[in-house]
Amino acid sequence: MNARTALATSALIAAAGFSLTGCAVYEELVHQQSTRTFDDLAAFRAGADVDAPWIPADATDITVRTSTSESSDDAVIMLTGDFALAGDCVDVERRSAPVWTLDGAPDPYAAKTVFACGEWNVITADDGWFGWTPNSDAERTDAQGK
Repeated sequence: MNARTALATSALIAAAGFSLTGCAVYEELVHQQSTRTFDDLAAFRAGADVDAPWIPADATDITVRTSTSESSDDAVIMLTGDFALAGDCVDVERRSAPVWTLDGAPDPYAAKTVFACGEWNVITADDGWFGWTPNSDAERTDAQGK
C-alpha cells in the first residue's frame, strides 16, 4: 500500500467513524443542542438535564432536546402518554413558541391555547404531549391569574 492509498483509507475510516458518532457531536457543537431519549418517567428523572414536573406518570418514549449553551435554558420534550398533565397546568392563550422542534411534533403556531405549567408550555401531540421552555412572562402571569 502506498502513502496515497494509506492516507485515503485513513480519511475514509475517519469519515465513517464521524458518521456513526458525528451527528451528536455536530448537533452539540454547531447547533448547540443535545437530544436524548428515555423509555419512561423514571429513566427521565434519573438522567435528564431538565426538570419537567408536568410529565404524566404513564409517559413513555420521552425525547428531550436541550441547549448545550450555559447561557440558555431552552428545551423541548415530546412523549407518549394518555394521562392528564401532572402539576399545576392552566389553559392560557399561546404567546410563545419553542426554539426547536422534534420530528413528529405538532406545529406550536397552530395552537391558539397552551397549558402553562410553570415555565413550560404544553400542547397535545399524537398519542401524547409536546412541551417547551421557557414560555413567556405573559403566559405565566395569565396562568397565575386563573
